[in-house]
Amino acid sequence: MFGKIRVFLEMIKIEHTLFALPFAFMGMLLGSVVINGHLPSWAQAGWILLAMVGARSAAMGLNRLIDRYIDAKNPRTEKRAIPAGLLKTSEVIIFVAVFLGLFLWATFELSRFALTLFPVALVLIVAYSYTKRFTWLCHLVLGATIALAPLGGWAAVTDSFSWSSLVFYIAIAFWTAGFDVIYACDDIDFDRREGIYSIPSRFGLEKALKIAQGFHAVTAAGLILLAVISPLGWWYVAGVVIACSILFYQHRIVKPNDLSRVQTAFFTMNSWLSSIVFVFTLIDLVVKFW
Repeated sequence: MFGKIRVFLEMIKIEHTLFALPFAFMGMLLGSVVINGHLPSWAQAGWILLAMVGARSAAMGLNRLIDRYIDAKNPRTEKRAIPAGLLKTSEVIIFVAVFLGLFLWATFELSRFALTLFPVALVLIVAYSYTKRFTWLCHLVLGATIALAPLGGWAAVTDSFSWSSLVFYIAIAFWTAGFDVIYACDDIDFDRREGIYSIPSRFGLEKALKIAQGFHAVTAAGLILLAVISPLGWWYVAGVVIACSILFYQHRIVKPNDLSRVQTAFFTMNSWLSSIVFVFTLIDLVVKFW
């Protein structure tokens, strides 16, 4: 049983939750302080955590189901759980259903407004995996999906959106799209051979990395603008400066003629980025609240 659990955790890359979870909590904090005038409750934080676990686990399970035949052909992914025979398709379907149920339950407990957003999230979660079959804009679709985490965190505690929440949403959407473009560089030869759409396969490595830089420039601008239009102070600004430095370093270590550090840029750098921005935002808001 424990072996099977490890396979499921590996399938959904549970460690990659570090990408979006800090931003979901950050959306919750910002919405609660900016709109409600106080810090969120522990109960709200707990339900948002469960919503994130449910949504992300279901999304990864669906992606592995939908892409199982493509994964079986790709040397980089042929050892994933379904193509390798470690999990049955039926087992993954049950897994997805359970975690979609958890996601739905958590949104129901958070607020009625959050519940109305559930179908939107579900459509994007399902649609993303199909987009690389017909458009190189698939990276932006992924960004729009992942960025629902901070937007959902905001909506769950405020029952509303605002310009600040939308700016934050756009910043995270382009951050996700940018690192996904970098990650897709590893598959450029396979994607071209199999007719898979991606920015690297469409434009080549050099242009793809420049596009990723452009996406991350939008992220940096969005995070800076957030400081202007919301009551965030110098602690937050310090976190954004560190985050922008990480983005800059990320693009320094990945080059068209050297993709050996793509995994470092993809996982390590981005996990640090989201965690740092969240921690500095938390400090900023706690200092203001006290």
